[in-house]
Amino acid sequence: MAEGKMADIPVSPYLASLVAIRVNNGGHQVLLMKRTHPPVDQWCQVAGKIEEGETAWQTALRELVEETRLVPNSLYSADICEQFYEPTRNTIAVAPVFVAFIDDAAEMTLNQEHSAFQWVSFSDAIEMVAFGGQRRVLRWIEAEFIERPPAEQLRIDV
Repeated sequence: MAEGKMADIPVSPYLASLVAIRVNNGGHQVLLMKRTHPPVDQWCQVAGKIEEGETAWQTALRELVEETRLVPNSLYSADICEQFYEPTRNTIAVAPVFVAFIDDAAEMTLNQEHSAFQWVSFSDAIEMVAFGGQRRVLRWIEAEFIERPPAEQLRIDV
């Protein structure tokens, strides 16, 4: 590299992420699932690659159904993106985040991408996830969707 010239690192918005929330015994719980593929055995929220022709929110909704068989009562843009550097691609991944409110009585079925799931409090979820970006997203969602009502402009009609 020439002196003074900086290397380009592409920014790639190829993922969408979704935090599923339910109200149980008066408290809000977050869905976390244990991954069967890299990073193996890490607790995570719903996430997946945006397919050709999909919007990010359509990806988030599709991934929720594929991974859990859950259908949300309501869906919102979280008004935040999860971002991280991906060394194998030398790219900064940027994933728009969505929030899905799920009925407490809804039954879920995991697909092969996950080995286990738990509905946990926000504080427990923040301790369970492996990455700082996930913790920042969970804190944001708790502040903007639980501690105060979400802005109606963030609602996505599905």
